[in-house]
Amino acid sequence: MSAFLVSRIKVRDPAQMKAYGAAAAPTVAAHGGEVLARGNFAEALLGTGAPHATGVIRFPDLAAIHAWFGSPEYRALTDLREAAGEMEFLVYEAL
Repeated sequence: MSAFLVSRIKVRDPAQMKAYGAAAAPTVAAHGGEVLARGNFAEALLGTGAPHATGVIRFPDLAAIHAWFGSPEYRALTDLREAAGEMEFLVYEAL
């Protein structure tokens, strides 16, 4: 069953964010992940919102998300990720 990783990112450094995205993309693909959407916050129609970037990545299943996040290749990007921005990763299982 597919699983989705939804990221909310408050960008600290646009140049570092660009470098992080370029470095993270091959690690996502190596675990069967496919970027479905990326974008910047536009408005809140219900509830509150704050400026952030977001992304939605589909993985084959929850195990693939955990394998990606725990992989040595992705773990090596921790410092770059922290320099790029404040990130929140939320995981959803498809129904």
